[in-house]
Amino acid sequence: MSTLMEFTTESGAQVMVEADGPQPGARLVSRGGNSLVQAGRTLDEALVGIRSAAESALTVFREGALKPDGVELEFGVKLTAEAGAVIAKTSVEGHLTVKLSWAPNGAGAEAGTR
Repeated sequence: MSTLMEFTTESGAQVMVEADGPQPGARLVSRGGNSLVQAGRTLDEALVGIRSAAESALTVFREGALKPDGVELEFGVKLTAEAGAVIAKTSVEGHLTVKLSWAPNGAGAEAGTR
């Protein structure tokens, strides 16, 4: 049975996330066809670790020897009431896709990176 988990953002907006069943650290708000639980932290607080992981990965690729003109990171993110946001597991060990790009002859390097 799926559970709907309600996160609140720092600005007060409410975000509903479908979870795989009961979530430790969440507070039951109502009952029905789907359980509704309220997360014990804000969505912003839950995503802090993912933001830190992205910042670290970008630093590694931007400041390393490869010097790409562009860096794209893709994380599969799973939200839980207790742990917040975690990098979701896929059929392999974890989900992180990195795409590095270079412009021909260095053109576009001044245009910025992602």
